[in-house]
Amino acid sequence: MALFSSLTPVFIAIICVLIGVILKKTNGEKEKRETKSKPLSRPWVDEDLKDGTDHHLEEEEVDEEWQGLDENVAHVPFFPERYSEAEMIKRSQMFYELLNKRRSVRFLSDEPVPREVIDNVIRTAGTSPSGAHTEPWTFVVVQDPYLKHKIREIVEEEEEINYKKRMGDRWVNDLKRLRTNWIKEYLDTAPYLILIFKQVYGRLPNGKKKTHYYNEISVSIACGILLAALQNAGLYTVTSTPLNCGPQLRVLLQRPANEKLLLLLPVGYPKKDATVPALTRKPLEDIMV
Repeated sequence: MALFSSLTPVFIAIICVLIGVILKKTNGEKEKRETKSKPLSRPWVDEDLKDGTDHHLEEEEVDEEWQGLDENVAHVPFFPERYSEAEMIKRSQMFYELLNKRRSVRFLSDEPVPREVIDNVIRTAGTSPSGAHTEPWTFVVVQDPYLKHKIREIVEEEEEINYKKRMGDRWVNDLKRLRTNWIKEYLDTAPYLILIFKQVYGRLPNGKKKTHYYNEISVSIACGILLAALQNAGLYTVTSTPLNCGPQLRVLLQRPANEKLLLLLPVGYPKKDATVPALTRKPLEDIMV
């Protein structure tokens, strides 16, 4: 009995150690499961801008160690243009007046446009800022009549379903005043179609995925610069976001799976009898606080 009493503290200590080991192992496995089930954090992705084609990307292996970016980028002196106050006011007013003439034109001529102009406006769009300077854009220029018509067939087939079933009465009614429908003649007549794809991720030389931060916002900014460049060159377009056409157009144009269609722009000169809705823009006091 005395021996048992002397050994009791030892047994209690051993039991406590065993309980501690078991609890530590259980907590470790729980944390491991929670870490595994927790989705990859991508704070640069705006939830409102995600589309269904982005969801599978979280399941792919990400190279968190190296993104293929040069860590030792040289920094050089910057020599900006500096204008007098009078010149600044003049230039800003002139640029506003130029952009204020921009209209969405759905009646485009088949009159040829110099290819060098198209190259230059896309170069201009490529000056856009992007998340971590990943430049996540691809501009596909289509000039071939057969390919343009195939694009029109895909777009019109889906757009008819959109107007009749997917978009809803309110959306369709809001568009009636603009006299637009699923017939897209400009996809045949415009001398160029520019399809802008966002690269939702890139590929490193080792084959792993390269993160493209804020890819949709970055490409959207580039599209805005492209529209300004087209207006500056005297060319016209209509911003087209053909609902449910992206995957088919991506395959038709042989673009890789990491590229998703963001915008389709028919580009050219307006027809001589072209018309546009008599719309007005909000005054400054309504858009600036």
